[in-house]
Amino acid sequence: MLVEVSLLICVLSIIFIFIKPTFSSKSSLKSYPFIGNYLSIYTNRHRLTQWTSECVNNSPSLTFLLKRPFGQTRVITGNPDIVQHILKTKFSSYGKGDIFHSTLYDLLGDGIFNVDGDEWKFQRQLSSHEFNTKSLRHFVENVVDNELNERLIPILRIAATNDTILDLQDLLQRFAFDNICRIAFGYDPKYLTPSLPQSKFAVAFEDAVRISSTRFRMITPLLWKVKRFLNIGSEKRLKEAVYEIREFATKIMNEKKQELAHNSPSMQSVDLLSRFISLGHLDEKFVTDIVISFILAGKDSTSAALTWFFWLLYKNPDVENEVVKEVKGKSDSPIYDEVKDMVYTHAALCESMRLYPPVPVDSKMANEDDVLPDGTVVKKGMMVNYHPYAMGRAEKLWGADWREFRPERWMEKDETTKKLRFVAKDPYIYPVFQAGPRICLGKDMAFLQMKRVVSGVLQHFKIVPVLNDDGDSPVFMSALTSKMKDGFPVKIKERQ
Repeated sequence: MLVEVSLLICVLSIIFIFIKPTFSSKSSLKSYPFIGNYLSIYTNRHRLTQWTSECVNNSPSLTFLLKRPFGQTRVITGNPDIVQHILKTKFSSYGKGDIFHSTLYDLLGDGIFNVDGDEWKFQRQLSSHEFNTKSLRHFVENVVDNELNERLIPILRIAATNDTILDLQDLLQRFAFDNICRIAFGYDPKYLTPSLPQSKFAVAFEDAVRISSTRFRMITPLLWKVKRFLNIGSEKRLKEAVYEIREFATKIMNEKKQELAHNSPSMQSVDLLSRFISLGHLDEKFVTDIVISFILAGKDSTSAALTWFFWLLYKNPDVENEVVKEVKGKSDSPIYDEVKDMVYTHAALCESMRLYPPVPVDSKMANEDDVLPDGTVVKKGMMVNYHPYAMGRAEKLWGADWREFRPERWMEKDETTKKLRFVAKDPYIYPVFQAGPRICLGKDMAFLQMKRVVSGVLQHFKIVPVLNDDGDSPVFMSALTSKMKDGFPVKIKERQ
């Protein structure tokens, strides 16, 4: 393997001597023998999501072919017909595939987000019980509300009193991490406390996600596989982080087994791990794989969505006023009913995720030769990426005002009640939560959590971003989920 890596480095060095990546990021794709579009990829390596979004929207069919080195060709699309084709019509022909599975296996193992076929169906059926109305009500009224009132709001109030700067992105990630650990493990890591502790488990999880995501951006999987074989650099840290995560998960699982064995049903925890063990699923790896997948989904997706939402509210004060008006109008309702019925806030969150989807790009692998609805030929083993970030910016899908943050595009007046009601969009135009058989199980839970946070925070405070001297907007960056580069510094102001 070392010989192959050395040869690769030599070849690329020769190429870079004669062909330098000097063209602009918005120039047309240029393809060369052996390396394909690598020079374009290299030029845009720090903004791949934005660049591929531009390429999608510059294509008449909202689809283009990205040629990676060594003859790898990848379809990248924002075409709703193609999205429906791969997520529903030909669902069985497109799965996570070997590339995705092997890249994330060290972290996710054979968890629900990393498998296909019968294994995926079984885990989805097993996990679906966590998302019934009773479970959702418990989640909002006990877990989320407790974390909000006992931890997040007091931290914000202290910051408002002392006029200090907080990293809201970090706070929201800690908030979501505590929430999902309580739902998945029945364990409270207390990651969101005034001292903002560096939890060993949370840090290991963050490192594992970050390093795993960088594997996708390497010129060839051979590079990270060699580093893993030699146990050096980032791959060494990934191995350590995954060990810490699984050691912790095993410890929690053993404690949970003892709790279930000694406590009566009325005294047992209501969480994903307890449910699995109670149903007789005692295989350590199987259970921890599923739970780790749930933590990944619950920690990063909702915090990413909320981070960008608060930024867009600041940039659009009229929308913020409408959200605050709705929040105050619902303040006397029971907690679950309050957040369930927040129509305008729900629309505003959807609009925010249109522009800044928590998962900006997702991929499938073709299990057989196929022809996509626009005529694109797909060979077995090719990756097809659908691009929610690009789709949210497509004038063909959203009109000339796609740049505007306008929740009203999600609402219409009910002719019977004369009140505004939420109107969902075609999930293949708006695949933020995927679509088809694999649509996100936690969609309703995510909305309830986000609306409760928005309600609790905006009822008391105004979030004011701390801009740099040039007044620049936050820089969008993506790993497995979207983030703001260098965090989201804000000041908290008491709402009058």
